[in-house]
Amino acid sequence: MPEIKRPLPPLFQVVLRPFQSFFELEMAGGILLVVAAAVALAWANSPWAAVYEGLLHYPLAVQVGSLRAAFELHVLVNDVLMTVFFAVVGMEIKRELAVGELRTPARALLPAVAAVGGMAVPGLVYLAFNAGRPSASGWAIPMATDIAFSIGVLTLVRGRVHHGLVVFLTALAIFDDLGGILVIALFYGSGLHAPWLLAALGVTAVLALFNHYYVRNGVLWLAGGAALWTCMHHGGIHATIAGVVLGMCMPARGLQSPGDVLEALRRHVEGLSGKPAEEEVQAQEILQIEETLEDLEPPLNRFVHLLHPWVVYGILPLFALANAGVALRGGPEVSLLSPVSLGVGLGLLLGKPVGIFLTTWMAVRAGLSPMPGKAHPAQLFGVAVVGGIGFTVALFVASLSFPGMPGVLDSAKLGVLVGSFASALLGYAILRFGPGAREAA
Repeated sequence: MPEIKRPLPPLFQVVLRPFQSFFELEMAGGILLVVAAAVALAWANSPWAAVYEGLLHYPLAVQVGSLRAAFELHVLVNDVLMTVFFAVVGMEIKRELAVGELRTPARALLPAVAAVGGMAVPGLVYLAFNAGRPSASGWAIPMATDIAFSIGVLTLVRGRVHHGLVVFLTALAIFDDLGGILVIALFYGSGLHAPWLLAALGVTAVLALFNHYYVRNGVLWLAGGAALWTCMHHGGIHATIAGVVLGMCMPARGLQSPGDVLEALRRHVEGLSGKPAEEEVQAQEILQIEETLEDLEPPLNRFVHLLHPWVVYGILPLFALANAGVALRGGPEVSLLSPVSLGVGLGLLLGKPVGIFLTTWMAVRAGLSPMPGKAHPAQLFGVAVVGGIGFTVALFVASLSFPGMPGVLDSAKLGVLVGSFASALLGYAILRFGPGAREAA
């Protein structure tokens, strides 16, 4: 007799709805990224390619009094708008470490170990093709996992993948982001300048005080982030790191625990039971409850809810449009068989899954952590293959690795696009049709 699936109780539906919305948002964002990348690739290889290049290098300027800053459009996207993206990344990392899946060492251990393997092996694969060449500076390109794309693929096989593996890949991508942030900060600066770095340290201390005193004013956080961006830009550290620092400084915990909030609401509702049931009074009381709950929401949650749709639907597609345009006839360097393309593409398609799977399997066998969701090893490998989707951060690191080398940069971008697309297809096939899929259903 088939098992009858009962609907979830209303309370569980309320708890799960934000997570469902998040996954739906990430999937839609992944689709939009694919569309933007496809448009950029077609545009860069069309008769209107000169228009595409001209738009990327369109000069812009901002002047306030005697201060004037001039830059090109692609710089606005890569250095300014991507700072907002990294701020959201920093806030999501902070939330997971403070109140999420990574709040205890036991929970964080396995994805952290897997992230190390998933970063080291792709770098070695890349260097196997490029060691001793000028292009060796791109070793960090295939190291990161794109969370929007990877969650989008897992959403397509929903019901066939254990939830524990979904959480595992999300946590892995977070640690990958941390590793990528450190790599960008340490290896892709432009020469350090101590006075500006000291100023950046001072601004960071102010942001830490904002966190301590639970500052909720968005204007103050924006001013602090802009000051930190300026200091890091002049200090020799890539300015987008300012977004990460800003996000990590946001208060992630409420002033009261959820239990205390629920108890206060219970007492408040009981106090309303003796009042007349007039519509004006009910509306006023409901509004008061809503305002109270909004005041209790941590600033980090509020800013993530505010910025996340803009990042997913605006900033990341613009980034893809500005960076995925590879001129396939741009010269001999732009070839899928060039050392750069092979290093990046195989680093993502082979290096990432091998590194993630082997380190995870060894950690499980050593008893450091149980298998996520007690899943079949084939499911773990499928998720590891999906981890080879490195689109956004990989393209970003590529743009930092090869300044003034447009042909080599296009070759790296080609490797990112092909390696990520192949990882998505192969990972989907393994999770959809491979062993363990029926068990997870």
